[in-house]
Amino acid sequence: MQIRLVLVAVSLLSAAACGSNTSSNSTTAPSTTTPTMPSTSTGQTTTVTIPVGAIGLTTTAYAPNPVNIRVGDSVNWVNNDSIAHTSTANNGTTFNSGTIAPGGSFRATFSTAGSFAYHCAFHPGMIGTVNVQ
Repeated sequence: MQIRLVLVAVSLLSAAACGSNTSSNSTTAPSTTTPTMPSTSTGQTTTVTIPVGAIGLTTTAYAPNPVNIRVGDSVNWVNNDSIAHTSTANNGTTFNSGTIAPGGSFRATFSTAGSFAYHCAFHPGMIGTVNVQ
């Protein structure tokens, strides 16, 4: 009887831990180098959504794509899909969201100019680009 009670308690705790959709990741700036443009950046955040069914959307799996921002601005990826995704720089070091749960988000601030291609580590066909001017 005690074993059955313990199993039920473990099952309930596991279900509660998996049921949260309030996951939100954050990160520091992808690069610590000095910006290549004057410090007149807007400091704005652009939202990129991951829509429902993104796994089959390739270049439209992140919207907008490409996203164009200025040095010092941020991109906030929001997962509106029902499954987890990532936002992972192709070079593997510039930014990496880790798992973005359904309903979760990830924000990265870009301190250098350049073009940063990225993908979903779980679904490599999902691709995008951040252009920083």
